[in-house]
Amino acid sequence: MNEIIYHREGDYLIPDLYLPKQPKGSIGKYGRLRLNYLKDFKKGLYTELLISGTLKQHLIEIDKSTTDKVNQLIKQFAELEHIDENLKEHHQMEWVQAMNNIKNRAEEIVFNEILYM
Repeated sequence: MNEIIYHREGDYLIPDLYLPKQPKGSIGKYGRLRLNYLKDFKKGLYTELLISGTLKQHLIEIDKSTTDKVNQLIKQFAELEHIDENLKEHHQMEWVQAMNNIKNRAEEIVFNEILYM
């Protein structure tokens, strides 16, 4: 059973309330996208995470796992399509186009597998 502790301020008893300790770390691009998705489409899960004090931890974990997966996919796609430093050195615009295309494909895959589930 949880007991609420009060302190006196003048004639009033004020409850001693505090927020649970929040994890250290920042929420990146994918964590913010997940937050917006939860707010818009998964209100129950969002509320549950918010009330339990685990929302920030959830967003940090999602951001880290998504970032890792996107980087892994980019590396794999670049190897499969022979996009390397040689292309970057001699044909910069082709390299930029190819890498942007790869990044967009990797993000789309990860969005459907991790963020929007």
